[in-house]
Amino acid sequence: MAELTEYKPHESGETNFGYQNHDEDAEKNQVYTEVQPPENPGSSHPQGRCSAFIGVAQRALGTWVKKNRRQLIIGIKAVVFLLYFAYFGYAMYYRFGDEGSIRLLACTVLGVLILLLSLTSDAIIQKLGAICASVNLSRRQRAGTILRWVLYVLMAGFAVIFVIVDIALREPRNLMSLTGMAFFVIVLYITSTDPARVNWHPVFWGMSLQYIFALLIIRTTWGYDAFQWLGDRVTELLKYSNAGAQFVFGDKYTYHMFAFQVLPVIVYFSSLISVLYYLGVMQSIIGIIGRFLAFCLDTSATESLNAAGNIFVGQTESPLLIRPFMETMTRSQLHAVMTGGFATVSGSVLGAYVSYGVNASYLLGASVMSAPAALAISKLTCPETEVNKIDEKEVYKMEAGSSHNVIEAASSGASTAIQLVANVAVNVMAFLAILEFFNATLVWFGDRVGVDGLTFQFLCSYVFYPMAFLMGVDTQDCRRVAQLIGYKTFTNEFVAYIEMGKLLDNGKVYSNYTATFGPDAPIEHNGLDVTLTQWGTVLIGGFLTARSELITTYALCGFSNLGSMGIQLGGLGAMAPNRKTDLSRLVLRAMIAGNVACFMTACIAGLFFNQR
Repeated sequence: MAELTEYKPHESGETNFGYQNHDEDAEKNQVYTEVQPPENPGSSHPQGRCSAFIGVAQRALGTWVKKNRRQLIIGIKAVVFLLYFAYFGYAMYYRFGDEGSIRLLACTVLGVLILLLSLTSDAIIQKLGAICASVNLSRRQRAGTILRWVLYVLMAGFAVIFVIVDIALREPRNLMSLTGMAFFVIVLYITSTDPARVNWHPVFWGMSLQYIFALLIIRTTWGYDAFQWLGDRVTELLKYSNAGAQFVFGDKYTYHMFAFQVLPVIVYFSSLISVLYYLGVMQSIIGIIGRFLAFCLDTSATESLNAAGNIFVGQTESPLLIRPFMETMTRSQLHAVMTGGFATVSGSVLGAYVSYGVNASYLLGASVMSAPAALAISKLTCPETEVNKIDEKEVYKMEAGSSHNVIEAASSGASTAIQLVANVAVNVMAFLAILEFFNATLVWFGDRVGVDGLTFQFLCSYVFYPMAFLMGVDTQDCRRVAQLIGYKTFTNEFVAYIEMGKLLDNGKVYSNYTATFGPDAPIEHNGLDVTLTQWGTVLIGGFLTARSELITTYALCGFSNLGSMGIQLGGLGAMAPNRKTDLSRLVLRAMIAGNVACFMTACIAGLFFNQR
């Protein structure tokens, strides 16, 4: 307990303590002097001497810790690192060969690679810079130009040969997706802000990275199995949110799936991401991916880092990584930041989509492939025409989170999710209600002139039919997918995935039907609805084929909709108030570019589709 400070007035000699009442006039005329306690209180008592000794020891220890803080942290990390590898070695010896051991091995190898890259990336870049600086400038430029064209030719040649040999000859149906890619590129080039200034290097390599990622994820057996395994692990990870939902809402929480099962996933994942930020894991991963994109596409550090962040976090969270530089970014860089936000989804809501039965491995593939796609499409529709004034080295110096420990980080992440959960919930309620009202109005107007079934879904099924067809969707599913694209663009992707989940559930029923009566079991089509003749069951809206499911999952995986325009303007405008005018002028073009980036990713997926 703190000691009371004793004061003595010069005039009266009376003792008082600050909380006593005095006459106001007397107080004005009195001057108080503080009486200090003895230097060594209770020094003659053993307990006092012990207290004094402990105080001195605490101060000495605190001073030593502050002076050697860096060495202590390194030592603690080294001990933890050695203990982990001792555990890892024994775990591999004790039991190897099952799924758990493979998971432990894969996570350990990945973690070591990320650690090594994060520690050595700056040294590698400096070394390469020193090597380049030692070479004559003209020779360096000439060698760089030759190497660039050699890589162009090799990549283009490989892509053409693979498409002819492995796709055109085996699955020519997939070539329709290639037509869609060409269509989107041509349209965006024609409508570009400055077609003559388009730098085709980031466009070419952004699409090339999509091509390579799709080849590894979809076409190769080991890549497909790896992403399928990752998708299963994500699904498994998200199931742990049920424990919190069950505790808060009771055993019957599954009766209200959206409110009590889907939304808690967002809270759980947001908290998890916040902990990873506190531990520095996210910064290391995002920094490595950002440098990789900047190296391959020759884009600036700010837009590359933002694109890497969009793989994991949302359209208003990722720009926080580059917030100090937004005031001086060029218009093209701002457009790239906005397009990246529209072309991807955050990890938090990705988990919610999985809850509706959407394939987790498809969502992971879409998240990875959309990062280079967003940069490529952005540089095509809004090319760089200004000089970059930002120091690239400063961009990668990302700060850790403001939390002081893991508990605070987890709590902060959960609290941050409150706004996101509320935003998702109220938007879904509002858009579905407005959609129902809009549909009722359209039906009424259609009924006045003898037109039945005039709804928003009906209009979208024809307006976006060409988009679905060009992406390679199976013909019988084009109207269904066109409806989902309309949901995503005019409401949000959450509503689109909810509707897609219904089609996926119908697909499971149809699979059970064909398993019972054979693949040629009779069905009847009534518009978009499908009737299972033998069962007499009507599948409202029908179902999607495997190809259509893959393409649709990729096409919908982005925040590019009208509602997100306001969200992004509000978030980015608060970070860079002086750039609000530029942001408002770019937002519509960026939203369209984000949508096209998703469609391009879907085209690549359709090109490499392989029925397994």
